Order: sequence, then structure tokens, then C-alpha cells
Amino acid sequence: MSSHESPKPIRLVFFGDSICVGQGVSIHRSWVCRIAAKIDELNERQRSSVLVVNASINGNTTRQALERMPYDVQSNGVDILLVQFGMNDCNYWLSDKGGARVSLKAFEANLEEIIERGIRFGAKHVLLNTNHPTLRTKETFPGTSITYEDSNKAYNEVIRRVASAAGGKVVLNDVGPRFDAYTEGNPSRLSDLLLEDGLHLSVKGHDIYFDLIYPKIMNIVSDCRVDA
Repeated sequence: MSSHESPKPIRLVFFGDSICVGQGVSIHRSWVCRIAAKIDELNERQRSSVLVVNASINGNTTRQALERMPYDVQSNGVDILLVQFGMNDCNYWLSDKGGARVSLKAFEANLEEIIERGIRFGAKHVLLNTNHPTLRTKETFPGTSITYEDSNKAYNEVIRRVASAAGGKVVLNDVGPRFDAYTEGNPSRLSDLLLEDGLHLSVKGHDIYFDLIYPKIMNIVSDCRVDA
């Protein structure tokens, strides 16, 4: 690179579902947008170049994510990849006759492939989020004795297992314990962190995600700038 060329930006890609999109709150209040705004402030102060891409889509499962990953993530490369899926994978639709949208076994394989593809296309750092607890604890899925929250917990265990098996390649952001620390087991306090649907994040819920993930992102961005 000549002295006149601008350095290639560090690409930070958020790859997830509605929890990364920020469904149900104003765009600028979501945790991903708030991290992007903070990084833009850093870019201006330090003349750094970090490009934040939110390649997340409401309602996506890991199966759908893999189908669009070549265009949304791989095509332009990635330096830092944050992955969050599961809340759609763990759902059960009436039309599936008692089967999850994505089985636990397939979910695990899909996450592993998303991580492997991210690394192959340049990701030096991969962060993997678990999903927060929900208030969907009573109604069972059609044709099962399983509640949404039962399923959510099972898929979170898979996420933790995938992160553990990946060793130093993946940083786990375990969201659940942060929510538990806030609620202290009180469902009424959990309702403060969620919208009326008992699943998507309220602004306070986005605050918890931001407080957990922003410092980790900034440490990684600093490491990438040193390596550049």
C-alpha cells in the first residue's frame, strides 16, 4: 500500500436475527446501532477506519443464515464476526407437526459451519452470543409438552457447547447470566427487559446487551488496529 492509499477498513459484521436488528424499538436505541455509533466516534477521534455492517434479518434461522452468508458476509470479507441465532431455530410451527424449525443437531452443525466460513473469509475474531431468557414459559408448542423457554434453554446449551469446542477461536457472550443478575429470579423484573411479546428486547434489555458486548468489541477493535 502506498502512502497515499487509505488503509483498508476493519470490517465488523453482526450476523443474526431480530435481536441484532432491534425489532420493536427505535433503530438508534438498539444495542448494535449504539455500538456502531460509539465506533464511529472512535473513528473520528483516532482517525481509525472500522466499518460496522449489520447483516441481520428478522426471523432468520441458522439454516437461512447459511444460505445468505456468501453474499452478506463472505463477499466483502470480515475481520470481526459476531453471531447470534437460536430464537427462531428453537421455535416450533404447527405445520411441522411437533418438530423444531431447526433441530438441535442441525443447529449445532449450522453454527459450526457459520463460524468456520467466517474464519475462512478472514475473521480473526468470532463472538458467539447466547440468547436471553423469555417470558414464554407456560404455553406449550403444538404437539409437544415443550414451552418456548424450555426450547430456548436447550438451544443455549448448544451455543455454549459450540463455543467451548471452538476453543480460542470463539469468544462466548453468555447473555443469560447478565439477565439473571438483573432479575434475581423475579419474572416481573424480566418483563422490564422485554417487550409485550415476552421475547424481544425493550430499551432496558438492549442496555444489558450493550453493557456486556461493547467493552469486548472495543478491546477486539483495538487489537485489530494494532495488528493492521
